[in-house]
Amino acid sequence: MVLEALVRYGAFSGSDDQVLGDLTLFVALLCGCIVIGHLLEESQWINLSITALIIGLCTGGIILLTTKGKSSRLLEFDEQLFFIYVIPPIIFNAGFQVKKKHFFRNLGTIMLFGVLGTLISFGIISFGAVELLGKLDTGFLELRDYLAIGAIFSATDSVCTLQVLNQDETPLLYSLVFGEGVVNDATSVVLFNAIQKFDLSNINSRVALSFTGNFLYLFAASTVLGVLVGLLSAYIIKKMYNGRNSTNCDVALMILMAYLSYVMAELFDLSGILTVFLCGIVMSHYTWHNVTDDSKVTTRHAFATMSFIAETFIFLYVGMDALDIEKWRFVSHSPGKSVAVSSVVFALVLVGRACFVIPLSMLSNFWTSKHDKISFKHMVTIWWAGLMRGAVSMALAYNQFMKSGHSQVMGNALMITSTIAIVLFSTMVFGLLTKPLIRYLIPPSQHFNSMSSSEFSFALPLLSGIEDDVPRIRSLTVLLKRPAQAIMYFWSTFDDAFMRRVFGGRESMLDTTRK
Repeated sequence: MVLEALVRYGAFSGSDDQVLGDLTLFVALLCGCIVIGHLLEESQWINLSITALIIGLCTGGIILLTTKGKSSRLLEFDEQLFFIYVIPPIIFNAGFQVKKKHFFRNLGTIMLFGVLGTLISFGIISFGAVELLGKLDTGFLELRDYLAIGAIFSATDSVCTLQVLNQDETPLLYSLVFGEGVVNDATSVVLFNAIQKFDLSNINSRVALSFTGNFLYLFAASTVLGVLVGLLSAYIIKKMYNGRNSTNCDVALMILMAYLSYVMAELFDLSGILTVFLCGIVMSHYTWHNVTDDSKVTTRHAFATMSFIAETFIFLYVGMDALDIEKWRFVSHSPGKSVAVSSVVFALVLVGRACFVIPLSMLSNFWTSKHDKISFKHMVTIWWAGLMRGAVSMALAYNQFMKSGHSQVMGNALMITSTIAIVLFSTMVFGLLTKPLIRYLIPPSQHFNSMSSSEFSFALPLLSGIEDDVPRIRSLTVLLKRPAQAIMYFWSTFDDAFMRRVFGGRESMLDTTRK
C-alpha cells in the first residue's frame, strides 16, 4: 500500500522492477545514514542531519554521473508526499515526548516567539523581498509570491540545535527552542495556506481584516480538532482496553487516531502540523496512562523510531535533490543573480530573526520569574537555532513555485534554486558550528548526572504532569502578579477533579491501583 501511494504521488516512476530497485537502494542508504551517524555521534562537528545530507549529496552526484546528467535522485519529490506521509510522525512524536511541565510553564514565551515572532519575521522578509528582489530583475513575481516567500523562509528547522541541547540539563532553553520550532512551523504553514486563499490583487482594510480572521480561525480550529481527537482516543481506550492484555489494539488505535487527527485537519483545510502536535500532547497526558505497561514501552519507542526514520529520510532526499540538473539549467545563464537572490533572502532571514528574538526575550523577562529569565547567551542560542532552514521550507517553496514549471519561468527557477541553496548552506555551515557554539556559550555542567536524557526520562514516568511546581493561589495579589502560575494551578485543579476521572491519566490510574 505504501509503495502504491509513493507511485501515485510521483515518488517513483518506471517499471515495477525499477521501482523495487530504487526503493531497495534508498532504504539501504537510510540504513547507511543511521550506521554512520551513530559512529559519528560523539563528533564535535557532525550530527545525523548533516551526515544524511552529505550522503545524499554524494549519492546524487554518483547518480548524476551514471545517468549522464539526466537525474540525481531516486525519488521525485512531491509536497503532498512530504506533508501526508513524512511530517506527521515527526510532529506527533514532538508533542508526545515533550516534557509538559517545562513546556506549559514557558507557554507564554513559546507562543510569543512561535506566533508573534514568526509574524514579525514574515513581515520583514516579505517587505524586504518586495523592496530588494524587485531591483535584481528576478522575473515576474506577484504580491502573493512575495508574501509566500515570507512564509516559506519564516519556517525554521531547529533539529541540529535540539540534538545538542539536553532537556534535563537546560530545561528552559530546550523547551523554548523546541516549543518555538513546532509552533513556528504551524504558524508558517497556516500563514502560507491563508495567503493561497485570498485575492491579493486589491488589498484594502476589509481584505486585511478577513485575512487576519481566517488566520485566527485556522489556528483555533486546528487546536480544537487536535484536542478533541486526543481526548476521544483516551476515552475509547479507557473504556475498551484499560486493564486488559491488548497491546496490539492499544498501539494500533493510538497510531491510527493520531494520523486521523492530521488527515482530518488537512481535509478541512486546517493546520495538520498544529493539530497532530496538540493531539500528541493530549495523548501523552491521558491516553498513554490508560494502556498496559507493554503498550507504554511499545508506543514510546514506536513513535520515536518513526520520527527518527522520517527525519533521516528528509535530509537524505534534500541532499540528492539539490543536484537535480533541471533545477539549475535555467539559472545557469545568470549564476551571479542566483547567488545574489540567495544572499539577499538569507540576509533577511538573519535580520528578521534578530528583530524579534532580542526584543521579545526582553519583554518575556518582565513577567517571568528570576529562575526562568532569558539570559543574553540564551538569546544568542535561540537566535542561532532558528537560522537553519529545512524540509518545511523546501515543501512550501515547491508548492508555490513549481506550479508553473521551474524550467520555464525565471522567477520560479530562481526561488526554487535559492531555497535549495539556503537550506544546504544553513544546514551545513550553521549545523556544523552549532555544537561547538553551544558548548562555548553553555558549557556542560560537571555536576550533571551521567545518565543520558533518554535513560533518565524512561526511568521516570514518561511525561511529568504540569502541576508539580504550581504554587497554591491564596490571594488576588498572587493571581495578578503570577497569572501564568495561577492559570496552571486552576487548570491542574480542574484536571484532577474532572478530566482525569473521565479520560484517564496519572491520578486516575493511581486511584484505580489503590482501589
